[in-house]
Amino acid sequence: MDNQNKNLILATALSFLVVLGWFVLFPPEEMTTPPPAQQGGEPLDIPGPDIAAAPPAAGIPATHADAERAVPETVDTIRIPVETSRLVGSISLQGGRIDDLLLSQYRQTLEDDSELVRLLSPVGTSEPYYALFGWAPAGSLDYSAVPGASTEWQLESGSVLTPGETVTLVWNNGDGLTFRRTLSIDDGYMLSVSQSVVNEGSRPVRLAPYGVIARHGEPDVQGFFILHEGVVQMTDSQLEETDYSDVPDLPFDTRERANLNIQPVSANGWIGFTDKYWMLTLIPRPGQPFDAVTKYSEATDIFQTEARMPTVEVAPRESYGTDTLLFAGAKEWELIKGYEDRFGIERFVDSIDWGWFFFLTKPIFLLLHWLNAYVGNMGWSIICLTFIIKAVLFPLAYKSYVSMAKMKELQPEMEKIKEQTGDDRKELQRQMMELYKTRKINPAAGCLPILPQIPIFFSLYKVIFVTIEMRHAPFIWWIRDLSVPDPTSILNLFGALPWGAPDPGSLISLISLGVLPILLGISMWLQQKLNPAPTDPTQAAVFAWMPWIFMFMLGQFASGLIIYWIANNMITFAQQYVIMRSQGVKPDILGNIITSFRKKEKKEPVIKQRNSRSGGHQQESHQKKSRKPRKRTSQGRKKNG
Repeated sequence: MDNQNKNLILATALSFLVVLGWFVLFPPEEMTTPPPAQQGGEPLDIPGPDIAAAPPAAGIPATHADAERAVPETVDTIRIPVETSRLVGSISLQGGRIDDLLLSQYRQTLEDDSELVRLLSPVGTSEPYYALFGWAPAGSLDYSAVPGASTEWQLESGSVLTPGETVTLVWNNGDGLTFRRTLSIDDGYMLSVSQSVVNEGSRPVRLAPYGVIARHGEPDVQGFFILHEGVVQMTDSQLEETDYSDVPDLPFDTRERANLNIQPVSANGWIGFTDKYWMLTLIPRPGQPFDAVTKYSEATDIFQTEARMPTVEVAPRESYGTDTLLFAGAKEWELIKGYEDRFGIERFVDSIDWGWFFFLTKPIFLLLHWLNAYVGNMGWSIICLTFIIKAVLFPLAYKSYVSMAKMKELQPEMEKIKEQTGDDRKELQRQMMELYKTRKINPAAGCLPILPQIPIFFSLYKVIFVTIEMRHAPFIWWIRDLSVPDPTSILNLFGALPWGAPDPGSLISLISLGVLPILLGISMWLQQKLNPAPTDPTQAAVFAWMPWIFMFMLGQFASGLIIYWIANNMITFAQQYVIMRSQGVKPDILGNIITSFRKKEKKEPVIKQRNSRSGGHQQESHQKKSRKPRKRTSQGRKKNG
């Protein structure tokens, strides 16, 4: 095996060692469920931007005990059904909360009777997660004059929230202010919330509309370093991401008694919480200035994201209204891109976690998405993507394989130089470089395909890991989900024995290889056999084990990634074979395989002979003794002659 193949394997091995290093140095944190008393806490009422005009700590529980005294809502309160092709659930009239949504097109597992994925849950359940809207008082108003989290709204019109029917809620404070909230929904995941107030009193009032997303307790996240889960926001073209674990470390605000971060948005932005595949996001209408707020209250263990609108003054016999969009659903690229274009939401597609290599992950995903529209199967689309990537990189591969073929022609001359120079490494290097220069060969050319392959591999891994289009995407036969490892296992003879495969992530699963990882090891082994094994026994042993080491290392990677790597290996094998033949080098694949097996058979006695120092000295001494008599005998014969 020449230096170029060694460099290729070593560079790839180092890249995977980096990934494994991350697993060791930054293991996923184990998340704990918040205590029940904290889960039932009432959400904090939101003070408006004009905090100076509001009462001290308005609407915020002074102590933990005050928060516990709040009566938690039960699931049995009056509700308005929500029915679309993608969402089912209900809206509570208490606070007008959007707190009960399930994704009707996604299930927890691949089983047909598996439960639907639940996005939002009301207070009183184990993991409350919801959105609510309201008005913060300013000036002479107090919180009893505006609707809040516990306000009992009345249904003014509509009965079921569907794409063709809106619902309007109304509440009168009894002092001249009438508040209305009109809810509408499309056939995707976008809700529109229109808030209005009519001042029928005799004096002007000052108040500010807001929207808030509240999540009780830190959710159970995957904690993987390549995936962001937590707060995501766009503030005037600037994307910001904050992990759940970092929110409690925000500066503590004594007035609001919470850890707080406020980012002013002048014209275009959004803020919310993102999970791996799902998202809940507040989106004020483009052109509407607001404050994007991230908040955490240790007293109630509630995470919040807020969109606080500017304080407005409503004169007598006048009204004021504002619109806010709420995205609640799966992070499907096509839908999110459509919302970005339709509503002018700046960089809304960046709510999908494209990562640091976004300049690669985005094009790779778009190409996969386009291929899947024609092919209709993500697995075959990945194979087609592999052909395209190899075609794009073919000029580099061609130059590399031509260089490797020429290097093979130099092997006899290189061996002569090694014999002549002996242990003089400087002279060996000088003569080698002179030989390369004379023959016009660049020994580094073999490394050219490595440089783009590594970031492409990690970018594809990112795409397969974070995009929902890969979730539960089938390929063929036993591969029903390309986003998870191969479900078969050598420990149960790939389903022949009456017990299941080990759970992914368990220690025993590391040796529980499926069909795809085994095919990967075989493809790497065949690719090695295009070249004879190194003459050095140590190097030969290392490279002989390399395919099988990678087989175990990649065994728990997503099936889609293994399919890409197998296809990449086989295409590389074909390219290298054809190019080497075109350069006059005929790879003896079968001969290399037979030679490698013969070396293994002879390996044990050779090692024993080398490891036995006494045997080595005796053999060397015997050779020296045997040479001397022969020398004297020949001389004696000469003299006699």
